Amino acid sequence: MGRIAYVNGAFERHGDAVVHIEDRGYQLADAVYEVWALFDGKLADPEGHFARLERSLSELRIDMPMSRAALTVVLREAVRRNRVKEGLVYLQVSRGVAPRDHAFPTDPTPPSVVITVKGVDRAATEAKAAKGVSVITTPENRWGRCDIKTVGLLPNALAKQAAREKGAAEAWFVDELGFVTEGASSNAWIVDRDGTLRTRDTNANILRGVTRHTLLDLIRDQGLKVDERPFTPAQALAASEAFITGAGSLVLPVVAVDGKPVGDGKVGPVAKRLRSLYIERARATAI
Repeated sequence: MGRIAYVNGAFERHGDAVVHIEDRGYQLADAVYEVWALFDGKLADPEGHFARLERSLSELRIDMPMSRAALTVVLREAVRRNRVKEGLVYLQVSRGVAPRDHAFPTDPTPPSVVITVKGVDRAATEAKAAKGVSVITTPENRWGRCDIKTVGLLPNALAKQAAREKGAAEAWFVDELGFVTEGASSNAWIVDRDGTLRTRDTNANILRGVTRHTLLDLIRDQGLKVDERPFTPAQALAASEAFITGAGSLVLPVVAVDGKPVGDGKVGPVAKRLRSLYIERARATAI
């Protein structure tokens, strides 16, 4: 069975699905998106993703295309039609189709909705996590509202490509003060030598990662110390461990930054434990 996409009320074969050439998401990046991890065919971290979607839409003054309950039904149907148990669901909502103009359409314009689903090889991702990944650093050059999950991701795409060309899995943006903000598609973490977990606070123009939020709850439940405070690349290299979080990466250990080892250059026990705890929680609470 081929992949199935949802586009504006209809399920279509993935290869046949299209959007209008004057969709504002296509022409102006006037759109937001969300990505859910799928465990056993269910949506992980549902409340966090729906809440962030609603916030992003509100910040851009785009109407919610349907109720949360209705959207949940459509998302689940997309998963069912694609017969995916372990994977990712991508949702994009744009302001809709209108003659190209930078200002908002003056006529009522229904939002455009696109949903795609793809499978993930969990065995392969676990093998990757067991080995750990490397990251590179790159100057922060994104806009001032990275807290909104928009599709305007060109700086992220360029950073990710630079990482790939250097054999790395991710790029960490570094601000003008020399601190890591976040990854191109993830939040960044370190474990200090005293065992304190450190990650950038969400008031610092970074995305309010849903996986990050769930992990913070787990960390506190485990009685571990966490400090929402920035760190530099040098501090990451001096840390005992580092890792990234996101719907696609889950909790993924980082063993090198800019070609230099983090700590002893091996996957550490804290990241390994937190990955296991996160996956256990995500499976138990998925809907």
